Amino acid sequence: MSFWQRLFEILGLGPRPSRLHFEIDEELVASLQELAEQQQRPEDEVAAELLSYALARRDAAQASLQRWRGLTPREQQVTALICLGYTNREIAARLHISPETVKSHVRHALAKFDLGSKAELRQALADWDFSAWR
Repeated sequence: MSFWQRLFEILGLGPRPSRLHFEIDEELVASLQELAEQQQRPEDEVAAELLSYALARRDAAQASLQRWRGLTPREQQVTALICLGYTNREIAARLHISPETVKSHVRHALAKFDLGSKAELRQALADWDFSAWR
């Protein structure tokens, strides 16, 4: 299945039209042309790869959001504070709970995100803004 067939299937648009047409601004066109020249590849191939990458990132973001919604409110608090760089002891003091309770919430959050460490959790949510949790 071609990239475009997969794209139209993912987006639920039915069969691919015989001719695909996009309206894009001049700056984007220039950037695409420059990138294609640098990589010595056809523009449509580079555009397809970029679009595929963007869709994969969107899917990953959606999956992270679903996992986030699966956390309890306390697990969300602990996760946000982890992502802000707080230690377990600092989180415990801030939330008025024991460090062992923090460890339990961390374990649950890591399991729900299918990750193995707080560093991986920070990396997975690096694009998120947790500043309101300070």
